[in-house]
Amino acid sequence: MKKTLVAASLAAAYACGAHAQSSVTLYGVIDAGLSYNSNAGGHSLFAAGSGNVTGSHWGVTGSEDLGGGTRAIFRLESGFSVTNGTLRQGGRMFGYQAYAGLENNRYGALTLGRQYDSVVDYLAPLSFTGRHPGGNNLSAHPYDNDNLNNSFRVNNALKYASTNYGGAKFGALYGFSNEAGGFDDNRLYSFGASYDFGGFEFGTGYLQANNGGSSNTNGALTLTDRTFIAAQQRTYGAGVNYVTRNARFGFVWTRTQLGGLDTINGANSLGLVQNGQGASFSNYEVNASYMFTPQFSLNGVYTYTQGALSSSGGEHHPRWHEVSVQADYFLSKRTDVYAQATYQHISADGSGLGADISGQSASSTNQQTVVAIGMRHRF
Repeated sequence: MKKTLVAASLAAAYACGAHAQSSVTLYGVIDAGLSYNSNAGGHSLFAAGSGNVTGSHWGVTGSEDLGGGTRAIFRLESGFSVTNGTLRQGGRMFGYQAYAGLENNRYGALTLGRQYDSVVDYLAPLSFTGRHPGGNNLSAHPYDNDNLNNSFRVNNALKYASTNYGGAKFGALYGFSNEAGGFDDNRLYSFGASYDFGGFEFGTGYLQANNGGSSNTNGALTLTDRTFIAAQQRTYGAGVNYVTRNARFGFVWTRTQLGGLDTINGANSLGLVQNGQGASFSNYEVNASYMFTPQFSLNGVYTYTQGALSSSGGEHHPRWHEVSVQADYFLSKRTDVYAQATYQHISADGSGLGADISGQSASSTNQQTVVAIGMRHRF
């Protein structure tokens, strides 16, 4: 009997110790609002929406101290719609991220699962669309061609992220094809780095997806994730922000090159490029934010995009001009209300493209305006 009591006491003590060295955190963002679209397929549209600005999502993250500055870590994140309760990202339970791995204070973290690429990690935070948790959907570059708004995540991804070395961070990711005899059939790899110094923030990133139009549905990207249905995508860029006490100013440049492009997923006006030829997008963004009070800020961004589309009818060079202005007021540390207006104009150069603000129904003309008001709550 005494031995049983001693064993039970030791087990309880071990359980308490393990619990004290572990942590699990529940978090999320809920964005609910109303929007007005000046031209949704030829008609104006007033609509209730979820994630007009920030994608609504929730997640669970946790860690266990293994000793010696090493921890076991995991993260599960799920995107959803507030208006109807359905899952986003193709109906996945954890469509944002799902990974587990090890993290060390000196050497960084190594994780495996569904994760963000290095362009999202190191370059996107310098852009207006990628700065906020969950992104700013109405400010994405046309079709989110550079993935700064995190339109797709990477499956089967092995990822390394360094610790902060005096303001410098770097990392890399490899998304496996998971196909026997097809190592590069629907794979993705990326790398990036950032550096903070004296009020300046620098970032750069590169990603390459091979055979994104493959029938291999178990690879790095799936049809519900892909922005482009193309044989190859290369995206790279760099950016800089300057941060003062109340203001932030930024510039970001990105370029995306596509080979063997069939279509752009979700775009309804790109039939001319469904012939396996190429396309490219070059984006130039300037952004600024100013905190008038600890509760109230004004934010703005302008992006100029040069496009090049190849078709059997020749070359087309559309140009996009996009402006967004946002007012944001915090009711508390976790709850804010916002109003945002985004305007897009496209010079289509004979391509027949219509304006198409991210996350909205495309316009039947070369212009589109979207105004959104809403509330975000973080937990």
